[in-house]
Amino acid sequence: MADKPIIFVLNGPNLNLLGTREPEIYGTDTLDDIAGHLDDRARAAGASIDFRQSNHEGHLVDWLQEAQAVGARAVLLNAAGYTHTSVAILDAIKAINVPVFEVHLSDPHKREAFRHLSYVSMGAKAVFAGHGAKSYELALDAALQF
Repeated sequence: MADKPIIFVLNGPNLNLLGTREPEIYGTDTLDDIAGHLDDRARAAGASIDFRQSNHEGHLVDWLQEAQAVGARAVLLNAAGYTHTSVAILDAIKAINVPVFEVHLSDPHKREAFRHLSYVSMGAKAVFAGHGAKSYELALDAALQF
C-alpha cells in the first residue's frame, strides 16, 4: 500500500467529452477540471488520486479489481451509461473489499425512466448525484472519512 491513502476515481463512457457534451445537463467543467479539483482536495487531506476514464466496460471492471490489489482506500465511480446496464460492474464492486461511492453529475432520477435503475447503487456505499462537478467533491469527502 502507498505511504498515503490512494483513492481511485473511475469514469465511464463519454465522460471524456465533458465540457462540450450537453452542457445544459452536465455543466461546462471538463474531466481534467474535475481531476484537478479532486487532486488539490485529496493532497490537502494527505491522500492521492488515481484518476482514469474509459469508454470500455472491461477497463472499469479491471480497474475496480486493481483498486483492491493496490490497497486503495476507496473508489469514486461514475460508470455513466454503464450504471444502468452493467451487471459485470456490479459484480466487480461486490467482489472487492474497497468501498465504492457512486457519482453522477446530473440526477438520474430526474431524467429518463431508463436511468432510474442503477446497478452500481446495488453495491455502492453511497450515491452523490445532481450537484454537477461538486458531486465528485462530496464523494471524495465521504471517501476520506470512511
